[in-house]
Amino acid sequence: VSFCLSRRFNWSELVPLRLWGRTLGLQTESSHFLLEGMPFRVFGGSVHYFRVPREYWEDRMLKMKACGLNTLTTYVPWNLHEPARGKFDFSRNLDLEAFLSLAAKIGLWVILRPGPYICSEWDLGGLPSWLLQDPEMQLRTTYKGFTEAVDAYFDHLMTIVVPLQASTICHPLCPQYKKGGPIIAVQVENEYGSYAKDPNYMTYVKMALLSRGIVEMLMTSDNKNGLSFGFVEGALATVNFQKLEPGILKYLDTVQRDQPKMVMEYWTGWFDNWGGPHYVFDADEMVNTVASILKLGASINLYMFHGGTNFGFMSGALEADEYKSDVTSYDYDAVLTEAGDYTSKFFKLRQLFSMIIGQPLPLPPMIESKASYGAILLHQYISLWDVIPSLLQPVKSEFPLNMENLPLNDSSGQSYGYVLYETVIFGGGHLHSRDHIRDRAQVFVNTMYVGELDYNTVELSLPDGQGFRQLRLLVENRGRVNYGLALNEQRKGLIGDIFLNKTPLRNFKIYSLEMKPGFMKSLRHVPGWSAVPDYFVGPAFFRGRLWIEHQPQDTFLKLQGWEKGVVFVNSRNLGRYWKIGPQETLYLPAPWLWKGSNEIIIFEERTAGRIIQSVDIPYLGRTQYVD
Repeated sequence: VSFCLSRRFNWSELVPLRLWGRTLGLQTESSHFLLEGMPFRVFGGSVHYFRVPREYWEDRMLKMKACGLNTLTTYVPWNLHEPARGKFDFSRNLDLEAFLSLAAKIGLWVILRPGPYICSEWDLGGLPSWLLQDPEMQLRTTYKGFTEAVDAYFDHLMTIVVPLQASTICHPLCPQYKKGGPIIAVQVENEYGSYAKDPNYMTYVKMALLSRGIVEMLMTSDNKNGLSFGFVEGALATVNFQKLEPGILKYLDTVQRDQPKMVMEYWTGWFDNWGGPHYVFDADEMVNTVASILKLGASINLYMFHGGTNFGFMSGALEADEYKSDVTSYDYDAVLTEAGDYTSKFFKLRQLFSMIIGQPLPLPPMIESKASYGAILLHQYISLWDVIPSLLQPVKSEFPLNMENLPLNDSSGQSYGYVLYETVIFGGGHLHSRDHIRDRAQVFVNTMYVGELDYNTVELSLPDGQGFRQLRLLVENRGRVNYGLALNEQRKGLIGDIFLNKTPLRNFKIYSLEMKPGFMKSLRHVPGWSAVPDYFVGPAFFRGRLWIEHQPQDTFLKLQGWEKGVVFVNSRNLGRYWKIGPQETLYLPAPWLWKGSNEIIIFEERTAGRIIQSVDIPYLGRTQYVD
């Protein structure tokens, strides 16, 4: 990376807090961007507030500035902000206003990507699962049931977003903002060209933004093949890629002529699926490609600058030839690691951007030290079968119900986790799922494990027995597909009849196991916890304590000897683990730990270990370079 641009950019005065009272915002002039009438290039990076503990937002932003970036991009996940229809949450780690205001304070502009669909390897691409209660639902179209939900969400969201725009253009719906904020552009939907089911949809989303007070530049974002289908008049088309194919930036001229070129997503790494490798992307190849993009005069956004973590049950999935769910870590082999540490990519990019900017960059912040707290004994357990009568009330239904249609959560159904289906059978025989399991079911007769049903295994033999017995199916939602044409088919649990000896099963008791914080806190007081025997198989909850003498530090939990399940620390869901890998450690951020005693609960589906290890180095699995 030895070239120098003929024109260097000094943007020391072009920061949000120094330009209060500005009026122009981001504009285009021929093939260039202008900000407040001055030449501007977007040197951006993606950090998602919902994937990073709030206590670390400032650290990640300061590292962006130290790398030479001037713009932060973030998605807005509808499914977290409206978890039940009409119930909005913009508090704590979802405080979007605080995140954007902090970006302004740090000196970063913002390109906001509010969806409603965001992809992002996030459950259902950020769309709330309660939309799927409607059997006729057509996501990402102008279907009335979808647009009414989007309108209600945008009505709420835009009251937060509109006052934080950069321009001070007065809008009749928002006359109160006068000083401007960090938002210089807003993206219309996301990669719609790869979906393109409704030619009127992108215009609808654009007007939904404009009519609620968005005055900043609008943009679209697509891969090369989707550009012409995802473009909407009045928005700047941008392109996404990892490999700089010859002519790919000039291809933007086919949808818009004489406009600035921008790579909205330059993929700095890649995401991982359970059962696959941990993908890495060569640092030198990455920085050389970034240099080539900049030499062509384009603006760029690094996706991701810092990936973070798919905490809880929020990771998405792919479904091309087969269903593949994403791992908990969203390390992405990005510029910063999952825990926010520097990589060689950071320092190579910092060198590149400092050459272009031509002025000293801020010193990189010190990294947070990591702790190895050693072995943690899980000394108590309680079987799921003992928890159910104490904590859970069943939904009774003649027919199987998918989790989204369970009458729960203010009639918004169940979104994530597990569902237990119970019915009574007489005798044994041939159990067939007819491919109605979403996504994976453990099958029990009474409490005896029989086997598993999933996409590949659709039938089991049930042993004969005397009299009436309980058939139990513990079904896990492993993550809804977030990309592609199958979004409307992402209902989870049992999505149709299950047959025993060719007869559909009826009269179910259905138990929701969403494992929300309230449930985990109640679990502490359930009678029946006992010492863990030498050998025990799940499904069960296991409990232990991590004692911390001094100020807590980040650590990573290694679950060697455990098979598959979920880890909770102080009632917070860290996410899934699975022995098939590639991920072998779960990130545990220091702000979620307390000085003194910390409660660790593991829900293990099958084979439990006795201990877990707290280590100071993550292990994300066997690596494979992205081709």
